[in-house]
Amino acid sequence: MANTTATEEVDLIIVGGGMVGATFACAVAKFAPHLNMALIDAASPQVAHPSFDSRAIALSYGSTQLLKQIGLWSHLSPYTTAIEHIHVSDRGHSGIAHLSAAEEKLDALGYVIELAHAGRELQQQLQGLARLKVYQPDSVKSIVQQSNQINVELTSEQSISARLLVAADGGFSPCRQLLKLQQQTDDYGTSAIIANVVTSEAHDGRAFERFTQTGPLALLPMSENRSALVWSVANEDLAQYMGLDDDAFKQALQQAFGFRLGAIERVGERVSYPLTLTQSPEPVSHRSVLIGNAAHTLHPVAGQGYNLGLRDLFVLAKVIAGHKDIGGFACLDEYWQYREQDHQRTITMTDLLARTFANQYEPLVWARNGVLHLMDTCRVFKQPLSEQALGNFELFSVKTK
Repeated sequence: MANTTATEEVDLIIVGGGMVGATFACAVAKFAPHLNMALIDAASPQVAHPSFDSRAIALSYGSTQLLKQIGLWSHLSPYTTAIEHIHVSDRGHSGIAHLSAAEEKLDALGYVIELAHAGRELQQQLQGLARLKVYQPDSVKSIVQQSNQINVELTSEQSISARLLVAADGGFSPCRQLLKLQQQTDDYGTSAIIANVVTSEAHDGRAFERFTQTGPLALLPMSENRSALVWSVANEDLAQYMGLDDDAFKQALQQAFGFRLGAIERVGERVSYPLTLTQSPEPVSHRSVLIGNAAHTLHPVAGQGYNLGLRDLFVLAKVIAGHKDIGGFACLDEYWQYREQDHQRTITMTDLLARTFANQYEPLVWARNGVLHLMDTCRVFKQPLSEQALGNFELFSVKTK
């Protein structure tokens, strides 16, 4: 039977209603309130959104400033825990570096928010956007790029046309595949174990990044004296760690992390996922652009993933606010000129950290520990670390025309 459903016409199609897609819709409503949007999300509204699970993410100080401009920080901040100190160390060696909010003359270096809380608040904000229509649960079946518009057909057989499609549909982005955009993938050979832990000593706003033989082990401060664990282990060892009972896992974690927070008293449910670096060298195509994990999926070291995606969506929202043809070459080229350097710098830095501190080649071990000592004793050497941790970037100069 032929599809007789009329084509819906909007200005902007957003695919993906997770952290990046939902935040982008709010940013567009703030900076370009005249635009009509369609948000397509595969998740059912009746069940918990898979993007808003039990994990926690770190928001850099710079990211909180962007969220303030978008108008979201006041809604999210009650559910955050401040990071007042960052402690970086290399297991089995003396190199240590510290960052503190007091030294940077800030209230906090960043904040940790649980995705479940963030998701609930973002979904409430979406419901209040007058020019947003949500198609859920639904997904993109086909994409046709034309000179003056982009056409999307959904699995529900609904057709939508717009001047621009923004894909925020995650690391396995179906839109990226339909648009035939290039993707580079590099497997680290490790997986991340995620859990919430409780320690005998209060974390007092301290975040820890500890490098072990298999990769980084991070503990991020959360509410109720909990810490969010992200522990990279070799793929061949993953089943062994995941199969341990709670007492044995606590003992293994204690040995890897040490006693800087006292004894590890409780460990919550453990989940794991493989660690890879994926990136689209040019995430911009005709009347379409990839943002967030659809454009780049990073190693969790230094917690840069969502912060980089937030910078993507913030700049894109401000740039399209200044263009009549929001999907035209001039608009998307301006966006990518703003973003390309930050992409390259952040991806290179994250990848270098992940590989350098997992490498046990003795001369490299001594060199990296020497760098940690220099960072801790000399402000000049610490500056690049603090700038990346704080999320210092030249975004506030992005102006709407």
